[in-house]
Amino acid sequence: MEHLSVAAIGMGLVVIGAGIGIGNIGAKAMESIARQPEAIGDIRSNMILMAALVEGAALIAIIMAYLIG
Repeated sequence: MEHLSVAAIGMGLVVIGAGIGIGNIGAKAMESIARQPEAIGDIRSNMILMAALVEGAALIAIIMAYLIG
């Protein structure tokens, strides 16, 4: 029973961390677009790629926490 609560805390921390990370990616991308509007295509594609990588890492961490718990 105690393992389940520890796993739930771990999964919650993973979701919070991924949300903060994706938020930072979006904020920095918008800042970059404001500074250099002609590079919007490159910035947007890199932003989407990095957000997908962060989500993938978060999903793996959630699955691992679930399996361990």
